[in-house]
Amino acid sequence: MAGAITVFGSKEEIKRPKHNTEHPVVQGLLIGAALLFIGLVIVLPLVTVFAEAFKKGAAVYFEALSEPDALSALKLTLIVAVIAVPLNTIFGVAAAWVISKFKFRGKNLLITLIDLPFAVSPVIAGLIYMLMFGAQGFLGPWLDEQGIQIMFAIPGIVLATVFVTVPFVARELIPLMQAQGVQEEEAAASLGAKGWSIFWRVTLPNIKWGLLYGVILSNARAMGEFGAVSVVSGHIRGQTNTLPLHVEILYNEYQFSASFAVASLLVMLAVLTLIVKAIVEWKSSAH
Repeated sequence: MAGAITVFGSKEEIKRPKHNTEHPVVQGLLIGAALLFIGLVIVLPLVTVFAEAFKKGAAVYFEALSEPDALSALKLTLIVAVIAVPLNTIFGVAAAWVISKFKFRGKNLLITLIDLPFAVSPVIAGLIYMLMFGAQGFLGPWLDEQGIQIMFAIPGIVLATVFVTVPFVARELIPLMQAQGVQEEEAAASLGAKGWSIFWRVTLPNIKWGLLYGVILSNARAMGEFGAVSVVSGHIRGQTNTLPLHVEILYNEYQFSASFAVASLLVMLAVLTLIVKAIVEWKSSAH
């Protein structure tokens, strides 16, 4: 008999207390309120984006996406993500390894610095880089003499994007690696394995799903970043505009259908990211 145990030859059913004691009406109201909130705040705006994007027909929609400035913005967005995400992945793995596996002075300070981009406005981050590398900044005149341009160019956009996406990989891996402890690494070391061999054969297989999850979140933020990139890009059309900046320019020029068409492309990239994220979560739970 399912859900029963034998005690001295007899069977006694195990009755588990219900954790949910709310009345069905209360449950229905809470679920309805949650669905209503999600519908108004998330679903309805997304539906509106696609409705406005196709308002003037599919021809106008695809023309807006194939326009040279839109293609340039898409290309730049992907380039920045391809550069920024691997940099933050390497840093996140290294930081998580150091914080979770070693004891040293300044560990709490390092954790605080990793979390700093969560507390600092992206616009402030962009201004910081302007003060450092701008024409009137601390290093700006010297960089200009060397013929190096950081602000209003791809390097500045990459720096701003790296800043706002720094915490994602590290913050996914630190608690995971702390929970796993160091026993397996110590066992591998006792058998003669060296540093890189221990990392590739022991540590990485244990953190691969958390690492992939952090990379997905970092990539999503990199492609959608607006505030910091807006400050350092210079808004040079066809050169330093990412997709979010291109959407703003089109909207300010009253090209509403085109702006919503490009915005729908960002939405589709976000949905694709969420699908990958859900698959990773499912794989991680199964693992």
